[in-house]
Amino acid sequence: METSIIKSLTNDFESFANKTSSGVEFWMARDLQHLLGYTKWDNFLSVISKGKTACELSEQEVEHHFADVGKMVSIGSGAEKQISDIMLTRYACYLIAQNGDPRKETIAFAQRYFATQTRKAELIEQKLLEHERVQSREKLKATEKELSRIIFEQTGSNQNFALIRSKGDAALFGKTTQQMKDKWEIKNKPLADFMPTILLKAKDFATEITIFNAKQNNMRTENQISSEHITNNNSVRKTLISRGIKPENLKPEEDINILDRRLKSDEKKSLKNPKKLE
Repeated sequence: METSIIKSLTNDFESFANKTSSGVEFWMARDLQHLLGYTKWDNFLSVISKGKTACELSEQEVEHHFADVGKMVSIGSGAEKQISDIMLTRYACYLIAQNGDPRKETIAFAQRYFATQTRKAELIEQKLLEHERVQSREKLKATEKELSRIIFEQTGSNQNFALIRSKGDAALFGKTTQQMKDKWEIKNKPLADFMPTILLKAKDFATEITIFNAKQNNMRTENQISSEHITNNNSVRKTLISRGIKPENLKPEEDINILDRRLKSDEKKSLKNPKKLE
């Protein structure tokens, strides 16, 4: 397919794209019908039906991707009538294109266009989740640094911090820090560097409560702050378990330091070599 045709088709498909108030991209089925070269609505409905079946087979909610709507169209002399239409997500458009005739130039293009865009969306989501995990780890570091400061100011010793943190780990995981490191096969690195985002946030939340209550109640001994930290981590653990999440059974994730370096490297590359249309 020639570059000029690809550019033209890209412009056509993007010109019919819409967005909901929450930012979800969608196309109207009757617009997509013409973009894909179907002259009869009934014929296109059969392709949409195949797309819905594929959506079900992929264990997605059909109504989340194919939303029935009605719209008013002019029938001449100022009169209008309502016709049925369907709001289609990008994923729905991809499924419809996959069930079209690839011998048609527009459908062959659509199959690649929606597949590529869907993949882009997946990559963006993945990057956002990875950034969230890095940010959660940085937040926990800052919170633990604050707890260390509070412990030193109120008990007179920084050595108590490591002990208090380890007691918090035991309460959160039901296992000691070292037992979790052994389970996750971690050597000479912090346990938190391998925690999934939800555990980083859970640990951070428990630590924030400890800081608040330690200051609010002017706790002056390691035993007081330890008891507070254990209580808070136990409470967070109970909440997680009540929602079907057992902290010690979650799998470790990639070393946060390696992930952070890769994200920064990818960002530099994308800024240095922006993609251009040929």
